[in-house]
Amino acid sequence: MVVHMSFGEAALRRRPTDAAPCPCGGGAFGACCGPILDGQAAGTAEQLMRSRYTAFAVRDRTHLARTWHPATRPDDLEADGPEEWTGLTVVRAAGGADDATGIVEFRARWRSGSDSGELHEVSRFTRVRGRWLYVGGVVDPSA
Repeated sequence: MVVHMSFGEAALRRRPTDAAPCPCGGGAFGACCGPILDGQAAGTAEQLMRSRYTAFAVRDRTHLARTWHPATRPDDLEADGPEEWTGLTVVRAAGGADDATGIVEFRARWRSGSDSGELHEVSRFTRVRGRWLYVGGVVDPSA
């Protein structure tokens, strides 16, 4: 089964406790993506991408909308997606505190019923007034 989707898709929110493992794999949720989902600015494009993966995993539409550049953000963030995001691997990342733009290539694994797969995307980010925003991405159709 081939599923084409992007992190612009989201549904309802299921927030982990601060001590729970962060869905992005970066440690405890409260010390990793939790503060960014709560509104703290991400320091790098990779941190924002990880927080968006986590927002997708916990179905936090508010964070996805807030961190999506208004020029490319769809009007409706509701979409069907997998039941569960099961892991994230960052392939490469560029875009730090002194940069205006960044890219993050990643592979995100998912499961939906008996189906499973992987989303491979190269995402583009820009900084606006000191905050990273997701601009868009190119999904690898062979993944």
